[in-house]
Amino acid sequence: MPARRFARPSEVPGLAARRIAADILDGVLHKHRTLDDQLDGTGAHPALKTLADRDRALMRRLVATILRRLGTLGHVLSRLLDRGIPTDAPRAQSALLIGAAQILWMDVPDHAAVDLSVRLVQSDRRAAKYAGLVNAVLRRCAREGAGLIGEANSQTLDVPPWLLQRWIANYGEVTARRMALAINHEPSLDITVKSDPAQWATRLHGETLPTETVRTLLHGSVSMLPGFSEGQWWVQDAAAALPARLFGDLAGKTIVDLCAAPGGKTAQLAHGGARVTAVDRSPGRVARLRDNLARLALHAETVVADALEWHGGDSGEGFDGVLVDAPCTSTGTIRRHPDVAWLRQESDFTALMSLQQRLLQKAVTLLKPGGMLVYCTCSLEPEEGEQAIAALLATESALRRAPVEASEVSGLAEIVTAEGDLRTLPCHLPHQDPRLGGLDGFYAARLLRRI
Repeated sequence: MPARRFARPSEVPGLAARRIAADILDGVLHKHRTLDDQLDGTGAHPALKTLADRDRALMRRLVATILRRLGTLGHVLSRLLDRGIPTDAPRAQSALLIGAAQILWMDVPDHAAVDLSVRLVQSDRRAAKYAGLVNAVLRRCAREGAGLIGEANSQTLDVPPWLLQRWIANYGEVTARRMALAINHEPSLDITVKSDPAQWATRLHGETLPTETVRTLLHGSVSMLPGFSEGQWWVQDAAAALPARLFGDLAGKTIVDLCAAPGGKTAQLAHGGARVTAVDRSPGRVARLRDNLARLALHAETVVADALEWHGGDSGEGFDGVLVDAPCTSTGTIRRHPDVAWLRQESDFTALMSLQQRLLQKAVTLLKPGGMLVYCTCSLEPEEGEQAIAALLATESALRRAPVEASEVSGLAEIVTAEGDLRTLPCHLPHQDPRLGGLDGFYAARLLRRI
């Protein structure tokens, strides 16, 4: 009689999403890999394509929640563990973080959060011996975790101490705490529209900000939202949409966008009527920029080149404007990219500051007399913003600051500095629903080359 063949039992629902979440957490916390690298493109986790949309969304939210609340999770787990989190089995650490995050902040039944975390460690050879520990700790977390968070009574646990001290020194303790609180909340989806923001706010069940960015709490695949495939809008944080506006009337002007990918600012410039040259050193990122422009039915000349080595193309007389969105520590984007808080180190500043100065000096050589330079970074650190511009002005006598007026940024006087630069903070634009408040931290300055 032939041997009876049995179908392989299906995996417990939700376990695959948590296994991938554990892998990605390990990539951030132990291998120094960014979330973007692990979620998209050629470096994306190979099993992501096997997840249903619902599980993929759960996995992303789970990873983001853990990284956003990593300091608080560490505090809670340290109180529940006699000997600390096991260091010889990364999967056990990940399982504890995943289980605790679901219990404390996500709409997942406690018993399911515990069971799936236990299964996660049981499936790993090195971590299997900790299954009992994970089970016991997470059950205690369900009973005592909320009280332990209240006991800590701190809004600042989830910002690395070195970074928090910088914010206190630069912005004062009250503002630093407000910033720390703001980045704890999952942010909204911000959209720059081609026209009629009020109509799109209605269609996307959102609201229009003073700057005309449309802000919505809709989740899921962006490409499935109304207007996306028709090229009526693109995703862009409200703060990131401000620097391109500083050029004023763009009609007919020649503008070069250095470090342009993924292309939100390029799209703004092109939509405003400028003749845009978009330069970026990454072929993959430029390909994505071209795809975005094609969807939006906008045109720009795209160049794959290192901005520092690019000679300006055919524009021998220089450009009317240069936009430098410089590589930086990106500390202003932590609310959207919570991995940044744990990947960056204070030692990163030196190399980045040097690069920013070289990009600024390069930008000056691309400007025609009377041309305008807009410099911006998504950093909260003055070395990458205010101090970079001060250093440039001290050495380039051909430049002068062109102060920004509050009226140019929809009357938002709080984001204009005394010198006339822009400085947005995560705690700006507060809202009664914290998910609808806040901005990425951005700095921008506008300079003119003397005629």
